Amino acid sequence: MADRNYAYDPVSTGAPVHHAPRMEKGQLWRQYIIAGIANIAITCTGYSMGWTSPVNIKLNDTSLSPLEYKVTDDEISWIASLLTIGAIFGPFFGGFAASKIGRKWGLLSSVIPLLVGWVLIAFATNVGMIYAGRIFWGLAVGMLFTVSPMYCAEIATDEVRGALGSFLQVFVVIGFLLVYVVGPFSTYYVIAYVGLAFVAAFAILFYFMPESPIYYLSKDDIDSAADCLATIRGKSRAGVQAELDKMAAEVKASMEKTATLADVFRGSNFKAFYISCALVTFQQFSGINAVLFYMTTIFNAAGASLDSAIATIIIGTVQVLASLVTPLVVDRLGRRLLLLVSSCGTAVGLGLLAMFFILSDNGSPVAESIGFLPLLALILFIITYCWGLGPLPWAVMSELFPIEVKAIASPIATAYCWGLSFLVTRFFNPVVDAIGMGPAFLIFGVCCVISFFFTLFFVPETKGKSFQEIQLMLAGKQSKPEKA
Repeated sequence: MADRNYAYDPVSTGAPVHHAPRMEKGQLWRQYIIAGIANIAITCTGYSMGWTSPVNIKLNDTSLSPLEYKVTDDEISWIASLLTIGAIFGPFFGGFAASKIGRKWGLLSSVIPLLVGWVLIAFATNVGMIYAGRIFWGLAVGMLFTVSPMYCAEIATDEVRGALGSFLQVFVVIGFLLVYVVGPFSTYYVIAYVGLAFVAAFAILFYFMPESPIYYLSKDDIDSAADCLATIRGKSRAGVQAELDKMAAEVKASMEKTATLADVFRGSNFKAFYISCALVTFQQFSGINAVLFYMTTIFNAAGASLDSAIATIIIGTVQVLASLVTPLVVDRLGRRLLLLVSSCGTAVGLGLLAMFFILSDNGSPVAESIGFLPLLALILFIITYCWGLGPLPWAVMSELFPIEVKAIASPIATAYCWGLSFLVTRFFNPVVDAIGMGPAFLIFGVCCVISFFFTLFFVPETKGKSFQEIQLMLAGKQSKPEKA
């Protein structure tokens, strides 16, 4: 009979190990640190996406531009929108990498297109090199927006999965704020060098982070899964055994099914797919990328008395502060409530913005007396967007799909998202020229109203539920009640 102070490890070679305490407390902060370091890459994408706001002005001044000529309005539109073209294809590279070489190395592989993009931008001598750089950035954006939510969801416990999933929004807006602060007061080349520095910082720091345990389990490498789960949880091998057994059972059940493209459009998988696609549709047709890519242009068009560079920094700061709220409350209030509040707030903000531009375009004297309104409306829009429509479509998407379908469905939904983003950013200026700034923002506002009712009637609450419970809920089956 074995010594009562020892137990045999069921996933090792049978070597005796000390019994861990029945309930190890663990170190929750480890999950936040690991997810935070993973999302430094998302900061790089925010910096790249917000790059157009300060740089568009420089490209129209040959003394500040690397080019020997001014770019045209049409070229500016292409510079803004080509990132989203790259982002349409990036998810498929990201999904393939995540399933073949792991979530960790899938994230690290995004460093390649990021670096290539920055080198092209830094050494640009013609607009074609800027176009190419933006496309490479887009590839990285698509990869990261696919793999990063997947990685964060898989390393998280059920209780903090919503918080880690909403990190994406926090870190992307930190990237926006960084470029808003650096851009107006630095040269074109300094902006590029700062971008390169952040990519290097991510590559070095994330190299030392663990892989997702679910990836190891999908490859039937139980020992590696146990080791990295113990690292993530800050517990002993025995302390994570119960959670590992539960994960292994879920992964085994999922891997017994071989997912194909057709499976995405069947049963509960299709329900997860259309909910995910609808949420990213509302996210993009809230007009967020039009607002962020053309923020300086909007302030100049409004004739606001506040300097556009300062106003942009204010908006960027508001974005960061508002985004910090969601990780703190999402696992208490739930996804649906935050999405409902977000849809209402963005609709009101866009309505006020539309009203201002309609009054201004019609020469109303009232517009001159409310020059503060564009900044106020954008602050309301940004705050409420960052509470729900920004982070939660990605968090919900990472929760809804079963493991065997995720690597197929997530890239499709993410590519669809960036296809919509391309349409918004490429045709925002032509639409504004045709119908005016006011009606354009009114259209975005109506989309936010539709988002409210879709969330109310169709989006399930995933707060505190395991992946297995979420699948039962989507299939219309009753899960066992949770123990208090």
